[in-house]
Amino acid sequence: MPAPVDRSLDLPAGLAARPLTMSDAGAVAEVMAAQELHDTGEVSIEEADIVGDWQRPSYDVGAGTVGVFDGDRLVAYAEHMGADRGDAAVHPDHRGRGIGTALAGWMQDRARAAGATVVGMPVPRGSAGDLLLGALGYHVRWESWVLQLPEGATVPERDLPAGYAIREATPDDYPACWTVLEDAFLEWSVRDREPYDDFLARTVGRPGFEAWNLRMVVDPAGATVGVTVIYPFGTEGYVDRLATRKDQRGKGIAQAMLVDAFAVARSHGATTSGLSTDSRTGALGLYEKVGMTVSQTWVNRAIDL
Repeated sequence: MPAPVDRSLDLPAGLAARPLTMSDAGAVAEVMAAQELHDTGEVSIEEADIVGDWQRPSYDVGAGTVGVFDGDRLVAYAEHMGADRGDAAVHPDHRGRGIGTALAGWMQDRARAAGATVVGMPVPRGSAGDLLLGALGYHVRWESWVLQLPEGATVPERDLPAGYAIREATPDDYPACWTVLEDAFLEWSVRDREPYDDFLARTVGRPGFEAWNLRMVVDPAGATVGVTVIYPFGTEGYVDRLATRKDQRGKGIAQAMLVDAFAVARSHGATTSGLSTDSRTGALGLYEKVGMTVSQTWVNRAIDL
């Protein structure tokens, strides 16, 4: 049975809105890809990204999303992911019709109803979305960058400390990997700790996951001190997350994990490597130091509710 039509949005004549379902993930990825290609000249989203996020046990897709349809075709979408986080996309063919403004209002209403005092989303700097949100009173919270290692480039080798080793994570290692990642990201990210089952859903439960996508560094005692999450995206090996335990930093572990991630991705067919970071982490210099260059700049714009 189709989801009920949402009549609360002020949309142009001929368009209709409804909550989305898991079966809409592919259509959402297509709209987001069209927007990314138009705004940045590149596509970095795929359906597996949407599915991984939406299948988290804590997430209610129907309550957290809305899609705008022209007949049976999805032309725009928005979602409130929880707390202060949201996202939205409007197909370039349907811009300038007030859809983005309507979706921004919908997202604010959903976040406010969930008890949030602020809500924001990422947009490419200077894009139509950036200009729209700025005009609606959204401020820039932080800046983020997409970086790439050019094809044929090599990263300076960096050995791990004596007695340390890097390898694929096994199911027995997943809790330790989750702990290292969450401890590291929560040092600068203001949010609740991601539930372990959500971590599994969007990492090892992500469509297409293979064992080499989750790698870890262990110290001489066998404790997990570093974690890398890598996914193939076309001919690129994308480093989705990388973290080193706080008490283990300054030993070259992060650079060694990058070298390993790029090499493993290449062994699985990648010709380039990429990742993203933002101004909250202070990690931009690390990635530039190993030869990566900025290909895109994004901003996270937010509004107080």
